[in-house]
Amino acid sequence: MKPSDPSSDIHHTRSAKGKAGSSIKLFLVMWIVLIALGVVGTYYYSNHLQQQMINQLKAHNQQQIAALKTDYENQLTTISKEVEDLQGQVQSFNELLTFTKDNASDKTDNSNKLYTQLSEVKKQLETLQKKMDLLK
Repeated sequence: MKPSDPSSDIHHTRSAKGKAGSSIKLFLVMWIVLIALGVVGTYYYSNHLQQQMINQLKAHNQQQIAALKTDYENQLTTISKEVEDLQGQVQSFNELLTFTKDNASDKTDNSNKLYTQLSEVKKQLETLQKKMDLLK
């Protein structure tokens, strides 16, 4: 066979075209696989970031709820102490009124004492009213 034989040239070009065609197909398949892996990786990474964000928000919300609960309990304790103080003052007002009622008689002139006691009661009632308005 001669090197310039046309049949050997055809055989040689066909095998070169076949190798080139398969390498192009392999190259395209590899790119498609790489693109698909990139898409899948991006999907999983975005889900991971989303889950991290949700966990951070949950932790932050729990901290805020705990702070609000503590503040609410402190306010409730303060208000209950104030209510107990007001109940004590109301009790003392009742005792003072009872005492004033018992001391008021026709036989003695206690008008000065009665006026003083009523003035004190009036002051205490005004103080109580102010504190009640604050509680509202």
